[in-house]
Amino acid sequence: MLRKIIVTIFIIVCFVLQSSVFSALSFAGIIPNLMIILTSSFGFMRGEKEGLLIGFFCGLLNDIFFGGFLGFYALLLMYIGYLNGKFSKIFYPEDIKLPLVLIVVSDLSYGIICYILTFMLRSRFAFSYYFMHIILPEALYTIVVTLFLYPAILKINEKLEAHEGKRAQKFV
Repeated sequence: MLRKIIVTIFIIVCFVLQSSVFSALSFAGIIPNLMIILTSSFGFMRGEKEGLLIGFFCGLLNDIFFGGFLGFYALLLMYIGYLNGKFSKIFYPEDIKLPLVLIVVSDLSYGIICYILTFMLRSRFAFSYYFMHIILPEALYTIVVTLFLYPAILKINEKLEAHEGKRAQKFV
């Protein structure tokens, strides 16, 4: 139960930070995607199911407040969380290279899929412009923020796992 409460608080705080604080700190209209960081991090830390669920709720918040229709971002972030969960078996907390690579790949994939489904299908074929001015700068900004946010997510996840381990020992 404690994990659900903490994760819910994390999702809400990251959403509020992304939509308010980082909007004020945008560079040329580009803000980091904290929802990708959160979804990817919990995906490869906790597995496919947790990544899928967190991705769904992060995407649902984006759909409700910013989406053109309900479900697009929820579905997209669900897939990202699920695919990142596939890497939970090779995840080591002390190694930051895998999380950084997975978050960059997730953010680039997110940007490319959003371009394809929201712009290209409406006959807007300026992919090189969109990639150089939107997708790539967002990925770089997201990586910079990841260097600060990921250690906090990792610490909280470790504390939650330790707490859950203590509770499990009480019942054995």
